[in-house]
Amino acid sequence: MFDFSNRKIYCIITDRKKGIKMISKPKGTVDLTDKLARTWKYVEEVIDSCMEKYNYNYIRTPIFESTELFHRGIGDSTDIVTKETYDFKDRGDRSITLRPEGTAGVVRSYIENKMYGTHNLPVKVYYNGTMYRYERPGKGRYRELSQYGVEVMGSSDPMMDAEVISLAYNINKMLGLTDTVVHINSLGDKESRDKYREALKEYFKPHLDDLCDDCKERFVKNPLRIIDCKVDSNKDYFKDAPNILDYLNVESKEHFDKVCEYLDLLEVKYEIDPKIVRGLDYYNHTVFELCTLNNNLALGGGGRYNNLVSMLGGPKTPCVGYAVGLDRLVDEIISRDIDNVRDDIDAFIMYVNEDEKKNAIYLANELRMSGFVVETEYTKRSLKSQFKRADYFNSKYLILLNSDDLNEGLITIKNNKTKEEEKIMMEYIIYYFDEHISDDNLSIEADFHNHEEGCDCDE
Repeated sequence: MFDFSNRKIYCIITDRKKGIKMISKPKGTVDLTDKLARTWKYVEEVIDSCMEKYNYNYIRTPIFESTELFHRGIGDSTDIVTKETYDFKDRGDRSITLRPEGTAGVVRSYIENKMYGTHNLPVKVYYNGTMYRYERPGKGRYRELSQYGVEVMGSSDPMMDAEVISLAYNINKMLGLTDTVVHINSLGDKESRDKYREALKEYFKPHLDDLCDDCKERFVKNPLRIIDCKVDSNKDYFKDAPNILDYLNVESKEHFDKVCEYLDLLEVKYEIDPKIVRGLDYYNHTVFELCTLNNNLALGGGGRYNNLVSMLGGPKTPCVGYAVGLDRLVDEIISRDIDNVRDDIDAFIMYVNEDEKKNAIYLANELRMSGFVVETEYTKRSLKSQFKRADYFNSKYLILLNSDDLNEGLITIKNNKTKEEEKIMMEYIIYYFDEHISDDNLSIEADFHNHEEGCDCDE
């Protein structure tokens, strides 16, 4: 457990020139600004739109929960619980943990709010929020991280596994990551896993002294995690380790075969990878990871967890879900310079005197309320500086106001691409923009339907 009572979680930087102490962000956190913030917002809009098409409802759970929830839910043998959780005592001497992942909180909410008591099973929900893990920061890896995730509670049908996987896959395609491939495996049911655990222990027992310290502990608590080790996995004897697929009983194999059959129907690119075991103890049957073919980067993953609800005090309920790291997802989109993020505006309104300013305020409001993205001047810049400001925003059109034209009810509109200018009656401005600016820029819904090849959400 971490003791924060005597630790400053912020950093002080002294500006020696001014003698002013500056506070910087904590290690392992990031500020979202400029293009990063715009890309992040775009990604969230695509996620929300696709979730609506699949009929998944948004759910929000607390950022902090009882420590016991994560110890019982995630498992005491996982790295997250043993090394990475932010645990503390509140003023009531209760043990509290900042959530390190989203599934346990959603399942707790499912039980506490008695969602299982309706006839509307399965319950299909998604979340988007911050998680906290005290780990070594790196590229796409932060102590304050963000994930979006999906949880489906109340269906054991392999079709549900396939839908959840295709949802994650299609969102990636919508975002321009068309080289996404799903690495998929099965951990089987309890009978299959127990047989596999014994086979792993028997195989790795002669190599126990050669394993890393973590794997020596995993050998006792959860041998499946040895396969997932980042330290030992390149050693020669790992290549001949037992394959989980060889230990599946008939029921488990039938479930996995059906999942693969449905993924073929949904045209999801996937590879069967027996090394995928995932890092959390609650998984059984289907497990998967979303990877990019270019650099084999894992953006997220998930699988089926049929016992977690009952482990946390609810009725036996089959579940399946996944989570994707938004930090990694956004970094990947930006690194590829995928041009899906809007970085322009529809119009910039320019003026020089008070009378023109009043008309600028009126026009900006009218256009914004009609769905257009509009900017104007706020700091008394010269007309020359306003042109530069409009270029900074990549404004498609300029609206130039001058008192003589306004007295006749006219305004000048300049197309910033063709450089053509024309005067129109001010009262016709909405009609003019409706005709000249594509509706595709006004709605994420229109953008969604323009990606038919990238997402089969309507199937």
